[in-house]
Amino acid sequence: MIHNKELVNRLIEKGYKISAAESCTGGMFASKIVEVADASKVFDMSFVTYANEAKIKLVNVKEETINKFGVVSEEVAIQMAKGVKEVSGADIGVGISGIAGPRGGTPEKPVGMVCFGIAIGNKTISMTKQFGDLGRNIVREKATEYIIELLLMLI
Repeated sequence: MIHNKELVNRLIEKGYKISAAESCTGGMFASKIVEVADASKVFDMSFVTYANEAKIKLVNVKEETINKFGVVSEEVAIQMAKGVKEVSGADIGVGISGIAGPRGGTPEKPVGMVCFGIAIGNKTISMTKQFGDLGRNIVREKATEYIIELLLMLI
């Protein structure tokens, strides 16, 4: 179950603004935030940075980081989170990069693997979750649910 209303209310209570740089979720996280009344109190902007070039240009991911670790990596997700936080002026930045499928997976980075980055204040948190090859849109939904639940635990 998506707890987007609970997240928005918690952000309002804390006086936090949130922004995201999304790749594999394609704006689904942002969409879940704006589904909630009063979302404008916590949400100004977000980016769908699907292409590597968009990550570099819009949220300051370093090309060297992509080349060294791959676009689906905690290192890139953290740079996405920090970059979107800086660009938007938000209190919390979220970065999501993964392989929704049905193609694009490798033995090291299989379909269903999603990397998350969160920047809150001066702290960053990253994690990788393997959802499995459940189908493109189910992976996207699961990743969105996961980051909302994680944010609720952190703030």
